[in-house]
Amino acid sequence: MANETTSSTVSELYTEIVAEALFVASEQSIMRPLVKNYAITGGGKSVEVPIYAAVSAAAVNEATDLSNTAINPSSVTITASEVGIMTTLTDLARNSAPRNVAGDIGKLFGEAIAKKQDQDLTALFDGFSTAVGAADAALTAALVFQAIANVRNAGVSMDAVSAVIHPMVAYDLKANLTNTFANANGNDLANEALRNGFVGRLGGVPIFETTNIANTGTTGDYKQGVFHRDALGMAMMQDLKIETQRDASLRADEIVATAVYGVGELNDTYGVEVHSDSSIQ
Repeated sequence: MANETTSSTVSELYTEIVAEALFVASEQSIMRPLVKNYAITGGGKSVEVPIYAAVSAAAVNEATDLSNTAINPSSVTITASEVGIMTTLTDLARNSAPRNVAGDIGKLFGEAIAKKQDQDLTALFDGFSTAVGAADAALTAALVFQAIANVRNAGVSMDAVSAVIHPMVAYDLKANLTNTFANANGNDLANEALRNGFVGRLGGVPIFETTNIANTGTTGDYKQGVFHRDALGMAMMQDLKIETQRDASLRADEIVATAVYGVGELNDTYGVEVHSDSSIQ
């Protein structure tokens, strides 16, 4: 019978949704590659992350015993919880759709899970003890440099330091860079901001933009972050999982996407909150 839903069509639906959802989720997350990632295995829903204090080497005299340096790590516990989304796709909706509705649902679900993960991680910026800027301050290059200096002062390697800001605030940074550095000889960073609207790097630190930073409750006011990878952690118990269930009496399929993970601050001195207000919002 034409447009009859069979086990094979349900399987095809599942395959299309999973493929699109997994691809989008991996591509859409800004924060996940920038933080320390852990896997929760072996039972339980939490992971204990050891935190080691820095140790120092010292000059020693010839034939002199070295004194013992105690290594007593502290730990941070990251506990996972479940997030999910579900929709019901009827046979009529699927069969009458002018395009691949399964792929569209997979894209939407992948985006939703990636967005939630980014929101959970960017919410941790507000927990950093060190902060620069203010609620009524536009973001400038000087504020970013100040934040970078504070992170650098913690003694971290700069190759794993990133800045994550909201696009509405990034406008002010780009305008500041253009006004401050653009000249006839052509400063590379200012020219890049002029040509592409992309900040790139400041002080060797890559600048990422994401809308997955919630405002503070006041429109245009955001708390963003400059941080080393070891400042924040994400523990994954179950990555994005797609399941479908047939409801024959409803002539529809339930499509469910879930993930089980936790986030947490690992090293407070490795991150700086950047508080600023957008001039265009």
